[in-house]
Amino acid sequence: MSTVAGTPTMTKLDYLRLMMLSREGDRREAILLRQSKGWFHVGGTGHEALGALALHLNPDDWLYPYYRDRAIMLVRGLTTYELALAYFAKRESSSGGRQMPGHYSSRKHNVMSVCTPTGGGLIPAAGTAWGVQLQGKDNVVLATVGDAAMRQGEFYEAWAYAVQEKLPLILVIEDNKYGISTPTEKFMALNVPGILSEELVVKMNARSYDEVYAKGGEAIAKARRGEGPTLIWADLDRLSSHTSSDDHRVYRDAEDIEKMFERDPIKLLADELIASGQLTKEQLEGIQDDIVVEVRDAYDKAEGAEDPRRDELFKDVWGEQRPAPRPPIEPGEMTMVESINKTFHKACENDPNVVFFGEDIEDPKGGVFGMTKGLTEKYPKQVFNSPLAEATIIGVGAGLAAYGMKPVFELQFIDFFGPCFNQIITNLSTTRWRSFGEWPTSMVVYAPYGAYFGGGSLWHSQSNEAFLAHMPGLKVAVPSTPEDAAGLFWTAIHSDDPCFVLVPKHVFRVRRDVQQVEPVPFGKARVVREGTDVTIVGWGNTVHLAEEVAEKLAGEASVEVVDLRSIVPCDYETVTRSVEKTGRLVVVQEDTRTCGFGQAVIAEMTSTPERFGLFLAHPELCSRPDVHIGFHPNYEFAALASVDDVIAAVRRTLA
Repeated sequence: MSTVAGTPTMTKLDYLRLMMLSREGDRREAILLRQSKGWFHVGGTGHEALGALALHLNPDDWLYPYYRDRAIMLVRGLTTYELALAYFAKRESSSGGRQMPGHYSSRKHNVMSVCTPTGGGLIPAAGTAWGVQLQGKDNVVLATVGDAAMRQGEFYEAWAYAVQEKLPLILVIEDNKYGISTPTEKFMALNVPGILSEELVVKMNARSYDEVYAKGGEAIAKARRGEGPTLIWADLDRLSSHTSSDDHRVYRDAEDIEKMFERDPIKLLADELIASGQLTKEQLEGIQDDIVVEVRDAYDKAEGAEDPRRDELFKDVWGEQRPAPRPPIEPGEMTMVESINKTFHKACENDPNVVFFGEDIEDPKGGVFGMTKGLTEKYPKQVFNSPLAEATIIGVGAGLAAYGMKPVFELQFIDFFGPCFNQIITNLSTTRWRSFGEWPTSMVVYAPYGAYFGGGSLWHSQSNEAFLAHMPGLKVAVPSTPEDAAGLFWTAIHSDDPCFVLVPKHVFRVRRDVQQVEPVPFGKARVVREGTDVTIVGWGNTVHLAEEVAEKLAGEASVEVVDLRSIVPCDYETVTRSVEKTGRLVVVQEDTRTCGFGQAVIAEMTSTPERFGLFLAHPELCSRPDVHIGFHPNYEFAALASVDDVIAAVRRTLA
């Protein structure tokens, strides 16, 4: 492929044929849908000339595409047969039948799996471009998105980070003037003067092959030279309805539609070639006839391919869980913060692909709680302050992970996960599964967590692990000791999955004598204290609450304390073995009662006859009620489960 805006390796006649191939694929899918052979179609009609951008890409460049980029995919090397497999949602398709058509993905061609939420791939695209830059490569990242998605906050976060770091990112806005049925003229940021720096914006007539090729080539060459990003404003038409679920004749004038077809990029290029004598109308008809047969044959073959298997439903929710090596942490007295800091130092020392990113994590601050203290001084190329933008933190991490690096990223408090929730549920939790295992997201996210601290108020005291536990594909852990924190972090850093480690603030300054640090696998609970009369299950801060209760009740009842450590996956086997001994269960959590993870534990333990039959008394949940935590300690400790609350719960089970 050509890498500069010079002579293309594909002739105009070749490219006309490719555009016609793309268009015929759209037409074939629309026909099949009317025949009830398929469930959904999203077309790229009118967007075909943009494929010329991909003529400038090298094989090891990257693409974060948009669902109308069928022509770009064909230029990149995907075949009509592969696109047909995706239309029929076949097992052999790039998603194994898990994604809608138009949600392209190819590890072989560095085409990142498309997510449906508009603009959701832009921050990860910036993350991949950052990975390219960190490794000193001359590759580029091409990311495309529709015009309506420009009003997504994540577009601005991605663009701001790309400009700030001068990333090799070319971000293309495919402006077809409509967000489904809503005209976007007044919403589209590029139509509003002053929102974006005009010197970084290149407007092109994306109906013209020549203009797309020339201006796109200049932007890609600029990025390859290390001169930073370009925002391409691609002016074009959507010649079809939004999707098969839409009919644009309802909201567009017939005259408007007719005028659009006069600007059809295929018609324009064909007319040019005919006028120059390079093509005749008869040859054009012959090309079309050949393409119809080619596309029909590809779709007929794909229709007969194997469907997804029901028994593979759970395939690729997570990757293979491999034992981590022993953490190289020496025994001694330490706090949880110190053990985490030691683990981070060893991670950077052992692997230059480990990258830290978060608010205020560089020295001299070293994070608001000092967990990254000293890292910048020793590993300046691996530790970076982030902007105050949580979606940027998570999205950039997803892109870095796709590139093959190991992000270990900090959210300053887990309470601030709201702004990045879209990236968590859209990319971190789904990418492996939706790409049929092709794109694992090997990333660690950690954050201070929980209350029992005093003065934290609403956004520094949350225990919201249940939100994360609800998302398939994430692993979630809450350590309660320095050695478990080090062991869980070490396992997470060596995992192929997105792992959240929530660090409980109430206990992370408690100094303990650490005898030995072992890797702690996710999904393995720890029996903290043996007992025979009642089991108390907790995690994080509540483990120490449970231990205090066990001490106070020592003359009255024998209490077994189980520390889950890992929320997802959860070690229900250890809890079951404990209840087999005691016949009684009390679960203690900081989170709110309704849909908190404690309710999940009790539901799981009572949902089968085998487990239900173990109970001598109904299980108890000690929890914060469904109320927020206020700033004054009276509010905080009135809301949280107390030692007295847990003692009362234990006594009820004994009664």
